[in-house]
Amino acid sequence: MDSTNNKTRKVEDDIRRLEQLGGAIKGRATNLRDSSFARFPIMFVMLSTFGLVSTFYGFEKVLDRIPVFIEHPIYILFTGIIILTITGTLYKKLN
Repeated sequence: MDSTNNKTRKVEDDIRRLEQLGGAIKGRATNLRDSSFARFPIMFVMLSTFGLVSTFYGFEKVLDRIPVFIEHPIYILFTGIIILTITGTLYKKLN
């Protein structure tokens, strides 16, 4: 019975040490991420902006290849409004 208790204590101690190690690694990673952003804020802003603009531009080019949307641009507006309505309703229900 004592050997079982000793094994249980040893496993619990190992788990505590692993949790502490994980916390230390997470803290270091967070500090590295924060310091990188603090050192290079312009680069992060420019990369984020490029990603956003590229996404919108790519989406526009995809829409330009759909014949229905080329012939009737108003359908793009209606489709966008419908999608926003559906996602807004879904957000309200999940919240």
